[in-house]
Amino acid sequence: MPASCVQSEPQPHAGGRLSLHTRISLLLTAVVASLTLVLGGLWLSNTRDSIHEEVEAATRVCEQWLNVLAGEVRTAPSGDASNRLLADIKSVGRIRANALEVIDSSGQRVYLSPQPTYKAGRSSPAWFAEITEPVFGQRRIGAANLTLILTPDPSRASLDAWDRLFEMAAWACALLAGLFVTTRWALNRALHPLDQIKAALERTGQGRFETRLPVYASHDLNRLANAFNGMADRLKEAVNDNVRLDSERELSRVLQARLEAERRSISQELHDELAQGITAVRALAGAIVQRTTDQPALHGHAQSIIAVTNQIQDGIRHILQRLRPLGSHVVTDLEQALQHYLEHWQQHYPALTLHVDMHTGTIQVSNDLALAVLRIIQEGLTNVVRHAAAAQVHLTLHTRQQDDGEWLELTLADNGRGLCGKSSDMAGCGFGLTGMRERVAALHGELSIASMAGGGVCLRARLPANRIQAKQALPQ
Repeated sequence: MPASCVQSEPQPHAGGRLSLHTRISLLLTAVVASLTLVLGGLWLSNTRDSIHEEVEAATRVCEQWLNVLAGEVRTAPSGDASNRLLADIKSVGRIRANALEVIDSSGQRVYLSPQPTYKAGRSSPAWFAEITEPVFGQRRIGAANLTLILTPDPSRASLDAWDRLFEMAAWACALLAGLFVTTRWALNRALHPLDQIKAALERTGQGRFETRLPVYASHDLNRLANAFNGMADRLKEAVNDNVRLDSERELSRVLQARLEAERRSISQELHDELAQGITAVRALAGAIVQRTTDQPALHGHAQSIIAVTNQIQDGIRHILQRLRPLGSHVVTDLEQALQHYLEHWQQHYPALTLHVDMHTGTIQVSNDLALAVLRIIQEGLTNVVRHAAAAQVHLTLHTRQQDDGEWLELTLADNGRGLCGKSSDMAGCGFGLTGMRERVAALHGELSIASMAGGGVCLRARLPANRIQAKQALPQ
């Protein structure tokens, strides 16, 4: 059988759920993003330390320079010295990473360093500044009648850190987006065979058992494909077996229907032709008997003809009872119909003791089921008479209510010599058991035949009492 390769495109996901490719890509991106955040936290901690060292170093240099200037004023205190100090400070302007304020002896501010021109008008967010800007104390330096107040200012360093962080965050987002897209593309390419496998399973579920998967480069996917192909082969074999079994059952049903029709035809012929002929012969013999009272030899022969015709009529009546035991479409009393047949059978075989135990209640079964039960009993009793050499036969027929409906359970056991062969199928014992099995199979029942430990054969049959479908029933 040629293998068919399934090709399919990914289908939209029901309910808006994310595909496996997207979920794995998002998970991997989230992991990398988490690691990026951890690294960002470490970077913030190192940045805070760097800002602290940078501002602290600048403050120390500035403090040393101011101490030198203040020392000159303290050595020669005079108004000119203070003015020169103030002029030197003003000429310097903005001191790196520090704000300088000069206060005179009366507490009045005489000088304040200008605002920074580096990235003027901008500042880092308050929350970021709180994280990255260390806290510094003011440095006060006395110079005669002036007080120099040096205040460390890490805002520019914090703003630089914020700009670097923003730039790194932008690159990180771009890289994470690239990672997501690349990962999803790679997963989509690597897991594309799963879409083929999914499509193959759907087609197999729809009954297209010829579907097969190709050979994949991946060892694991190839093992999965081999397992699927093996499963598909077994399914196809099972379907073929089921089709063959259904065909055999249909053939059995047709054969049984033809057999029943042939039986009805034979019974009609016996009733219409042979029975009428025997009745005519009996009437003629009776007339001879009435007119030959003075002829003993002829009179005796005529009486013998009447006796023989009576026996032939009884035999024909028995044959008709076997051929057409039931006539109505629905049997209202199965026990009564079977009991009538068993009484008639017992009359023909008085040497066999028949024990009957039937409890079917008021169950109403179709004529097909009743006919199947009767044929099984007929065949079973016939086998006992012909093959078992038994003295007693036990027949039980009960109803059982189970989860899957009501069942008729039939048991026929004898105390004879057992099966005619070693196989429980009783090969070689005739076609009766084969027909019995076909009847039970046509009604979707169960049949078992086995030897008993103490001798004899036990036949058990289970037939569904309320699940006989029209297409399974045997036509009448």
